[in-house]
Amino acid sequence: MLVPVAEWAMRHRVGLLNRVAIRAPFDTIVAIVFLDYTLWWWHRANHQVPFLWRFHLPHHVDLDLDASTALRFHFGELTLSIAYRSMQILLIGTSVFQLWLWQTILFASILFHHSNARLPLAFERILVRFIVTPRMHGIHHSDRLNETNSNWSSLLSVWDYIHGTMVLNVSQPEITIGVPAYPHPAEVTIGKVLLLPFKRQRRDFQLSDGSLSLRSPVEKEALPA
Repeated sequence: MLVPVAEWAMRHRVGLLNRVAIRAPFDTIVAIVFLDYTLWWWHRANHQVPFLWRFHLPHHVDLDLDASTALRFHFGELTLSIAYRSMQILLIGTSVFQLWLWQTILFASILFHHSNARLPLAFERILVRFIVTPRMHGIHHSDRLNETNSNWSSLLSVWDYIHGTMVLNVSQPEITIGVPAYPHPAEVTIGKVLLLPFKRQRRDFQLSDGSLSLRSPVEKEALPA
């Protein structure tokens, strides 16, 4: 659905890259970087705007983080994202090829960082300086509010470093995946998850005692096991 938008932008010379002369392949690199950064803002908005969170919530109630979670997006969120991604294309001036390449790389990245793959820790500590890794994104899927409101990058991890939203100092055994308001598998079946955005919303990260599900920051080595 986005290809016609990119074709229209190219035909009418709409967007930054259709106005500024940048040689190949640097124009494609610029397009991917801009697409990735603006996607960071969309992901952040999905967590901070209540209406958008209704549709992003189904992605986070999954109790087991694995590659299948990368496909667990509500059709409402996907529909809403079309408008935002169309705006990305029109502002950046993304070509059809650049759009295809970006979506291919992004899909591979999403499958990778949602997987439960365990990379050698020393290697992942280096890799996370450049791209989103499974341990980094696992923290984002934590049931602690201050951790799920972090690590919003989708491909390049630099955006979280720049905005101070990178959290790495949480050991994997300490993380519980999911949302506290939906702790039971019977509550997150496909049928119930599809209806989640249209139901009265729970206090997703509030515990039974009324407090918020938070974890106090602890000084640890970056990206512990």
